[in-house]
Amino acid sequence: MEENESSLPNASQQVKKMAYHKVNADQRTQGQYLDSDDLQATALELEWDMEKELEEPGFDHFRLDGAVQHHLGNSQSPDLDLEPIQPSASPKGRFQRLQEDPEYISHYTRQSPKSHRCSFFQILKLFCAALILFIFGIMTGYYAGKKCPSPPASPEPNNPHVYHEILKEIKAENIQQIYRDLLQSPREDDVDAAMKILLQWTSYGLEDVQLVNYSVLLDLPGSSSNTITLKNSGECFYPDGQQCSKVTKTLHNQDLLYSYAAYSAKGTLEAELVDIQYGTIEDLIRIQSTTNVTKKIALLKLGQSPLLYKLSLLEDIGFGGVLLYVDPCDLPKTTDPADKAFMVSLNNGGDPSTPGYASIDGSYRQHRLNLTTLLVQPISAVLAKKLTSVPENRVQKDKCVPLQMSSSDKKIISLSIQSVTTYKTISNVIGYLKGSVFPDRYVIIGSHHSSLNTYGGQEWASSTAIITAFIQALMLKVKRGWRTDRTIVFCSWGGTSFGNIGSYEWAEDLKRVLQRNVVAYVSLHNPVRGNSTLHPIASPSLQQLAAENSSFLSEALFPVHVTRTEELDPSFKLHENIAKFSGHATLQIANEPVLPFNALDIALQIQNSLRVFLREEVDASQLLAVAARLRDTAELFQSDEMRPANDPRERAPIRVRMLNDVLQGLEKSFLVRQAPPGLYRNILYRLDERTSQFSVLLEALEHCKLHQSNETIQAALSEVLNSISSAQVYFKAGLDVFETTLAGKK
Repeated sequence: MEENESSLPNASQQVKKMAYHKVNADQRTQGQYLDSDDLQATALELEWDMEKELEEPGFDHFRLDGAVQHHLGNSQSPDLDLEPIQPSASPKGRFQRLQEDPEYISHYTRQSPKSHRCSFFQILKLFCAALILFIFGIMTGYYAGKKCPSPPASPEPNNPHVYHEILKEIKAENIQQIYRDLLQSPREDDVDAAMKILLQWTSYGLEDVQLVNYSVLLDLPGSSSNTITLKNSGECFYPDGQQCSKVTKTLHNQDLLYSYAAYSAKGTLEAELVDIQYGTIEDLIRIQSTTNVTKKIALLKLGQSPLLYKLSLLEDIGFGGVLLYVDPCDLPKTTDPADKAFMVSLNNGGDPSTPGYASIDGSYRQHRLNLTTLLVQPISAVLAKKLTSVPENRVQKDKCVPLQMSSSDKKIISLSIQSVTTYKTISNVIGYLKGSVFPDRYVIIGSHHSSLNTYGGQEWASSTAIITAFIQALMLKVKRGWRTDRTIVFCSWGGTSFGNIGSYEWAEDLKRVLQRNVVAYVSLHNPVRGNSTLHPIASPSLQQLAAENSSFLSEALFPVHVTRTEELDPSFKLHENIAKFSGHATLQIANEPVLPFNALDIALQIQNSLRVFLREEVDASQLLAVAARLRDTAELFQSDEMRPANDPRERAPIRVRMLNDVLQGLEKSFLVRQAPPGLYRNILYRLDERTSQFSVLLEALEHCKLHQSNETIQAALSEVLNSISSAQVYFKAGLDVFETTLAGKK
């Protein structure tokens, strides 16, 4: 709790500043990593766009321009005017106050009347005029009273009972109906799908729903499938393992075309195939000790660490191509995509033609045909078995044996890859529920609607149905006069399959607004992946709302056909539970007087990560000392400021606002300038539940082992040290502000 993300810096990385929450149900103890929404929102920093000017006396007002664009691109949004609204003074009021002043002397005089006697006709005229005005006033009041609505009832108190009233309206049958409605018509393009969602959200009463378009550079499949040819035997295979022939190509044309790596290098490479397993540092050191890997083709398993990070290592040591696959032993027993290839994106986030800035009209475009020098191709496990020459049955005594090539088995293959880069329009759907107390503080909840052909075809409808059901339930309460304290922003992102492009571009487009105003991002990207275990993921400051878990197999987008989602969750009870869980978290963040963020959890996690790091025989004494000071300050902050603020009897509005401003920026101190490919800019985000070290330190250690140099580790240690010290100073400054405020009042 990314987002993204979304996720929130360059756009994707800005999302990571926000508290991020991902909900995921898997059949094993694997969850989905924080994607740069996915906070890749960890695209979750997200951008802000709103046309409507929200003005309320007593609060800062803001205006977000140029959000609704039905044409290509988006106009540049100006910085928001956040000056307080000053009530205008009434000239009449000033005049009345002057007259009440005994020293006031009027310079206005009248002539004395000539006579004190009034004729009968003059009195009659005055009487008739008064009577007419009296009758007219009665009639005006009567009809005006009939037309004017009665004043709204006073808002209900903010408490768990209100949340329960909202969440009980989320029902499995409603989610299922929304899901089926979304899939009724044939698969449309991104803009058409976005328009359907916009109309649906508007029909439930959501305020100010907008369509935000961007023209972005996409890497699409070519006219024919990529191929892998065994030079020893002359056999040619498609990515799914079927032999090249017109028959199979016709039967599975779309799936074959979309079994590719977007933004890969293009061309043909003939070279020896080298099995590097998961591509860990240990794997690479072992391979390099016996093999010259220059211009060779790596056979690489997905998992254990981010794909983009592993590809950067392979590119660095000289590989020319990569075949990707998922080992069947890494999948749930009930899942068998062994005969299916998949799609991956090599885009770290956003429009590749506008790196670090938004794809709005007039932006300079860099026409980048590929984002790596490697030829990358995903293949099915069936083809991987053929390439490794292992028996079909690899299960021994109920134990799955991982795929591995024999060291004596040498294969020369020819890898042919083609794809086409072109500019396309992608659309985001953005809807707002304005907060009643803090309208300038935003809680973003996001899903996505973009998918390729059948790849993730049900996933987008699943996530969209969940967020739509939450909107439906929430707006029922809003129509009865209740409203959250903070503004909730509902987002459906386009272009997700190509690297979270929609969320990144929105973030880059409205970076400064989001940096200042966003409180948290809640992600519903790919919410249902299994049917047994729920795995919510959260930022360190929100660990009390969720437990962290991660794997990297979700980087693969397998073809999903119409029955897949309903097979996993036929009653849609899983969807209902996820909707209620994420909805409750969203309501807490959007409505609790004090943000439910825990500063002490951050300090404790830092100390635990550093203790693990000490096992690597690196001097971290300075880091430990700074971390200890951070813990002391966080404990003092939590006991002296947060606990009293949570007591309604001691709660002062100005102190709560000051406290929330400090809590909102808790994790910003831990953003590094540049993270390795595939890793998060927020150093607190771990790679998975098995990894306790800071990801940047872990990467530096691996770089040290691979290149026999400690220069990288020293730079990483310095960056972590500065981050921890900055956080400690931030907490201390917050405490000093509170003490100064108290002293001033006394």
